[in-house]
Amino acid sequence: MGSIDYAVIAAYFVLVMGLGFWYQKRAARDLDAYFLGGRSMHWLTLAMSGSVSNFDITGTMWIVSMLYLMGMRSMWIHWMWGWMMGAFFLAYMGKWVRRSRVMTGAEWMMTRFGTGPGGIAARMAAALMAVVTMAGMIGYAFQGIGKFAHVYFPQFTPQALALFIISATTLYVLLGGLYSVVVTDVIQTAIVTLASIIIAAVAYANLDPEAISRALPADWASLAPKWRLAEFAGTEHAAYELFGALVIVWVAKGLLLNLGGPGGMYEFQRFLAARNPRDAAKIGAAWAVFMIVRWALCMGVTLLGLVTLAHIADSEQVMPTVLREYLPVGLRGFVVAGLLAAFMSTFSSTVNSGASYLVRDFYQPYLRPNASERHLVRASYVATVLVVIAGIAIGFRATSIAQIWEWLMTALGAGVIIPNVLRWYWWRMNGWGYAAGTVVGMLLALVPLFLSK
Repeated sequence: MGSIDYAVIAAYFVLVMGLGFWYQKRAARDLDAYFLGGRSMHWLTLAMSGSVSNFDITGTMWIVSMLYLMGMRSMWIHWMWGWMMGAFFLAYMGKWVRRSRVMTGAEWMMTRFGTGPGGIAARMAAALMAVVTMAGMIGYAFQGIGKFAHVYFPQFTPQALALFIISATTLYVLLGGLYSVVVTDVIQTAIVTLASIIIAAVAYANLDPEAISRALPADWASLAPKWRLAEFAGTEHAAYELFGALVIVWVAKGLLLNLGGPGGMYEFQRFLAARNPRDAAKIGAAWAVFMIVRWALCMGVTLLGLVTLAHIADSEQVMPTVLREYLPVGLRGFVVAGLLAAFMSTFSSTVNSGASYLVRDFYQPYLRPNASERHLVRASYVATVLVVIAGIAIGFRATSIAQIWEWLMTALGAGVIIPNVLRWYWWRMNGWGYAAGTVVGMLLALVPLFLSK
């Protein structure tokens, strides 16, 4: 990294910090402004925000590592978080959520199950699940951003770098609420899109079909799933050996996830922040469109790594190593800033949404029901810090990106998916049933996490 690269990255941090201070007064008006932007933001900005929040640096590193290991077959893994979700958001989910006029996904449970004891139990279970999920997401982000930044700042440990970047991001989220999150996300969408196009162009310029065909395994480009990947037997990737069985699980989970609607994280928040139900449907339509450029970046990085840097032992280091080796000074700083933007977008959305559950669903109704809006906004500052601390603790305990991601998507996601689907469609499902299914699924998912060495 040259001095120009560092200057570009520093300028980006100054910009996003400035936006946090700029929107502080507007966000501090009341809880509705702090967590939903006063329901006044344009649907396109909310769609950009939701989309770039899915374009996180840790997930991108993981996608690249899976492509690097098993080729195009790894695309089957992505079924597990519901590739068709945008269609469901557009068709009816987005409108259903916005019509409730609540503030969080947990509060929506009382729209579905009523204000009695069953509805309250469902609300508490949903809020608890959301906070646990978001703490896990922050831990996952902590792992990825530390590994990524360490390649460019080797004089610092990955943990120290992750703490610095997370602290800086937390500051602008804490001050500006959803206003600063969405405005910075729009800027980050532009930066990430340009960075992805640059990487794709670099790969196109440096590779030729002959070199690619020589470097890639014979069936690397095949999408056809195999029942068994024998090359993974006895390795650290042995969990993927019975690949065919996993494909069945991923597809089934993805379809159920589509039917279950927005998750307990920032997805619900984006639809609730829309001006009206029609705008909420538009958010669902545009959300997936802005994700397209991610795949250009992932494939460009993967092919450069396979063809010219096949010696990389840790597949999670492929992306930062490729960027370091192939991008010139100045351009490297811009692309790294773009990927930091992707991280900060996901992290900021997760933190702001997580704090909303703590304040709106726990603190306000049961501890300070008569608190002023000013007091609740100050409580939101504290909740933001608490969510971040919990996530960092998980990040220190984990050993890899894949460990946290697989727990979130497989153990925790599978544990709560059935009650999340039934809440929308089965009229006999009541609040107590939802609460019991969610809490039991969550507890069972936590067991392997805390028993792992």
